[in-house]
Amino acid sequence: MRIGLTYDLRDVYLARGYTDDEVAEFDSAETVQALEGALAALGHEPVHIGHVHNLIERVARGERWDLVFNFAEGVHGCGREAQVPAVLEACDIPYTFSDPLVLAVCLHKGVAKHVVRDCGIPTPDFAIVEQLADVERVRLPFPLFVKPVAEGSSKGVSDASLVRDATELAAGCRALLDRYKQPVLAEAFLPGREFTVGIAGTGATASALGVMEIHLGREAEASGYSRENKIFYESRVSYTPLEDGKRAEAIDVALAAWRALGCRDAGRVDLRCNASGGVEFMEVNPLAGLNPVHSDLVILCRLEGIGYQDLIARILAHAVERTRSG
Repeated sequence: MRIGLTYDLRDVYLARGYTDDEVAEFDSAETVQALEGALAALGHEPVHIGHVHNLIERVARGERWDLVFNFAEGVHGCGREAQVPAVLEACDIPYTFSDPLVLAVCLHKGVAKHVVRDCGIPTPDFAIVEQLADVERVRLPFPLFVKPVAEGSSKGVSDASLVRDATELAAGCRALLDRYKQPVLAEAFLPGREFTVGIAGTGATASALGVMEIHLGREAEASGYSRENKIFYESRVSYTPLEDGKRAEAIDVALAAWRALGCRDAGRVDLRCNASGGVEFMEVNPLAGLNPVHSDLVILCRLEGIGYQDLIARILAHAVERTRSG
């Protein structure tokens, strides 16, 4: 197949004056080259497209591809991850991963949690703080955890995210509202073990690629898998495949959330245990990172004996099967 590659390259936006934090979710040349190499090794012809504006220009000129491998994050707004898929759907071009509705819903953590909770899937109680005055209406027991409602790569997550009283809640929300110019998700803090589940497939055909437990070391920020912990993961974090009695429970919760939200082809569901040890949904990443070295989905697969090229082959197989049967 002739496969187009849509992506947002970190260096392109840094050159335009964006900050490191603003481009934290974007891809490096290493990721694009690794994906290009995997597709070529599988016998396909990869074609670089890049960001949504390049895509619009090329489809306007009449260019088409057999499939687009989409991992573009977008830049602005809660619908940013939906922009490339929306253009592709308008042009009737098949693509990998979830559709515009699912990507927009999943990026907004509050909306995703509403869907998950309404489907009976365990997730921490939460409130959305649109403006600082909303803090007074939060009626949840402390401690709470606060983070931007529509960011990935743990942006805005640090030890300051764990708040223990109303004063800390107000301070934490104020800082996030000022910095990210978007609502804040405040949710009951889950103090237990943390897992991420890799998933491949769509709907009834979806299955777990594996389950990885995240262990924070002595030098790590202690409250969770923060932005700083992810950046310095080699010295602060260790990962192990989950093989004990929690594995089945984690897979059940993750697959239930994946299906409830309508996610497709491949991605990752993040989970954490409550004080009683029960597994609860935190968030889903339907457009998971694919860096060959440090992306969580790739690390998880590596621990489960699934190589990078094999992972890409599985994603493609699910996308092709879905688009042909749909």
